[in-house]
Amino acid sequence: MLRRTFLGLLGAAGASVALPVSAKAGGKSFGPHPDTLGVLFDATRCIGCRKCELACNEVNELPAPDKKFDDLSVLDTKRRTDEKTLTVVNKYESSKGSVFRKMQCNHCLEPACASACFVKAFKKEHNGPVSYDASVCVGCRYCMVACPFEIPAYEYDEPLTPRVMKCTMCAPRLAEGKLPGCVERCPKEALTFGLRKDLIKIARARITTYPDRYVDHIYGETEMGGTSWMYISGVPFSEIGMREDLGTKSAPELTAGALAAVPIVVGMWPVLLGGIYAVSKRKDKIANDERVAAVKDALTRAGEEAEKKLHDELSKADVANQRRIEVEVKKAVEEALAPKEEEAETNEEES
Repeated sequence: MLRRTFLGLLGAAGASVALPVSAKAGGKSFGPHPDTLGVLFDATRCIGCRKCELACNEVNELPAPDKKFDDLSVLDTKRRTDEKTLTVVNKYESSKGSVFRKMQCNHCLEPACASACFVKAFKKEHNGPVSYDASVCVGCRYCMVACPFEIPAYEYDEPLTPRVMKCTMCAPRLAEGKLPGCVERCPKEALTFGLRKDLIKIARARITTYPDRYVDHIYGETEMGGTSWMYISGVPFSEIGMREDLGTKSAPELTAGALAAVPIVVGMWPVLLGGIYAVSKRKDKIANDERVAAVKDALTRAGEEAEKKLHDELSKADVANQRRIEVEVKKAVEEALAPKEEEAETNEEES
């Protein structure tokens, strides 16, 4: 169902449509995930070259950034993903010097965005990505509030069909048997793609083989119920801007109680939307009527002022013309009388 169709039917269908969808929200289940694909990021190998950002930009056909991708000065500023940048690399000063960390959607096994979305715009795919269907999204942005990693971004500058934007794990490329763009472009193999269960083994092997190089923890193995995008690091994860207070419970477990109240809220959603729409339309009508009245008044006043000005100018012209006529008449009379005066003077002299 298209977004506009949904919004149109929502008001007509009312709570009878909205309630069943919301009532299940607190009990969503996304597993099991035996063949889930994922990516392992090794912070000890990342050099902050931003090649992954470039690849992401090209693959997703995103707008060019203000600064080119070979400009590493941007690493001096902490950045986050947004509607035009689906992955970023940040630099952190840690206990072991400068460390770089790539940031993007972590593609949770039990995604908070999907758990919070009552129209099911988000879906955990069997092969790993958390997908997004813009055609059913109603723009409530609950996903942005729910995400513990603060990843989803909204296209606020898109007036007609705004979307929620985030990394897709290059799902179209996966369907073609290709690697995600960032993984393929990384020159230092800081990114490893494969089955999630195999990535955990790879990460555990590196930690075991080089205990002095790595922190003994795979970030994303259990956080928030587990993620398809996981991390290993040589410094505590808090030193590279990652939350260590999330625990191991998945989003559906944490939101089950709160979402139990959603049916009532969503049941009122059509009424609220209808009320807002009616108020908005009434305000628009009043504003439009006021604009029309203001234009009419302005035109009337402008017309009156123009007419008065014209009348004044004509009056001035009439006075000027009258004076000019009087001068011309006087001049003509003087010219006509001049010869007679000369003749009279001549006759007097002769006599």
